[in-house]
Amino acid sequence: MLMKRKRILKSIRASSMVLILALVIDHQTLSNPYNILDFGAKRDTAFLSTSAFNLAINECSRYGGGRVIVPAGDYKSGTIILKDHVELYLEPGATIYASDKHQDFPRQGQQEYRSLKDAAGWYSLIFAAGATNISIAGSGTIDGQGAKQVRRPECLGGDRDGRPRNILFISCKEVTVRGIKLVGSGMWNQHYLNCEDVLVDNIRVYNHSNANNDGIDIDGCRRFILSNSIIDSDDDAICLKSTGQAPCEDIIITNCIASSFCNGIKCGTESTGGFRNINISNCVIKPSINPDRPGGVKFREGITGLSLEIVDGGTMEGVTVNNLMIEGTKCPIYIRLANRARKHRDDAPEPPQGKMRNISISNVTAYNCGNYSSSITGIPGAYIENIQLNNIKIVHKGGLKKGDYLASIEDVKEDIKGYPQPTTWKNLPCCGLFIRHVKGITVNGFSVDALQPDPRPVFLAHDVDQLKINHSVIGKNCSSGKKLITYK
Repeated sequence: MLMKRKRILKSIRASSMVLILALVIDHQTLSNPYNILDFGAKRDTAFLSTSAFNLAINECSRYGGGRVIVPAGDYKSGTIILKDHVELYLEPGATIYASDKHQDFPRQGQQEYRSLKDAAGWYSLIFAAGATNISIAGSGTIDGQGAKQVRRPECLGGDRDGRPRNILFISCKEVTVRGIKLVGSGMWNQHYLNCEDVLVDNIRVYNHSNANNDGIDIDGCRRFILSNSIIDSDDDAICLKSTGQAPCEDIIITNCIASSFCNGIKCGTESTGGFRNINISNCVIKPSINPDRPGGVKFREGITGLSLEIVDGGTMEGVTVNNLMIEGTKCPIYIRLANRARKHRDDAPEPPQGKMRNISISNVTAYNCGNYSSSITGIPGAYIENIQLNNIKIVHKGGLKKGDYLASIEDVKEDIKGYPQPTTWKNLPCCGLFIRHVKGITVNGFSVDALQPDPRPVFLAHDVDQLKINHSVIGKNCSSGKKLITYK
């Protein structure tokens, strides 16, 4: 009996070891990375490796997900489609170059979630729609070869002309993009549309090769964190949009350096879904390191440091901005409520008048700025409500004389339907802050000076209710004796 029991125990132990070994082998099989070289990719930009990328991703996703490895080397590809539970991992020294042939970027059709930008379908180097738990990581580079990307004759014009993005994710969940470098997109560098639970961290973006070269567009997304990143772009650097009905909601932007010839950090222009619970902190906005501005545009400064805009319907509320350093933009702070009323789709109804309220901006230092002046402006009958500015310090260039700036409030046109940008007015009739059509605004600690004398008053308020300005400091080059001028 004892010998029989020993044989049974020995048999059980042997069976257990076989089972454990089988589980280990199975786990190793599932966790093994999928190397694109094993699927036919070549370290050769004369060879198109699109099929190899997509075969590896499909195989990885089919068996439960994992990591698709892009080893060191240069690869050329058309559209790469990410699938559920797949991480595309670029090892050090790996670069994916976008093809410059239209046929290598098949049209990705209109998705269930519709947006202003999908009228001609979608084109992108890396694309995903409706995917869950996807990632792009590593320390390699994605190069869209944007200078070689030209419009498709069958597409609409402007930013809907078929030039591919570097990354486009639509209606995806649990998204991570980390560590990589993104350069030279044909259009927007990254576009996250109607996505949820997104982390973009420690990326480097240099996007100066074509028109509409935004750095990153966070479009109608919920629970999105952008952190620890350096973004230098020709067009808007960090841009929140709402080109469809979904709001941009619960967004954190922190510890970033943004450079742009247009807007450093911007909410807008499209605003149909609105913006709620936006937190922007600890960011630097500075001039681009790019030596040449494409298109022959001569000015090198950015247009705005921070722009908050509602012009196509929607509501902006619950915005907190804290600790910004702004260098060398024409206008440090631009807040605009208007009624351009552009539809988010050609067949959509015209959006109703939007709303802006409950905005707090604190601890902003802006220096070597242009003379456009900061502004907070609504329109007749549509007021921006409940605004607070704390500890704002601005040094602009000055050196203006009569005739270099708008002379009176009548010269500052309402421009209700116009494109929202301070270039509409340029040099306003005040040097610090222009406020119009606002209900409830408190300014605690506002310092302004100029490098050369500026004869304009510091504050100008028109149709403003409940205005409080506490503890303002006026520098010697702005001390004209006219601190605040108000108009009913």
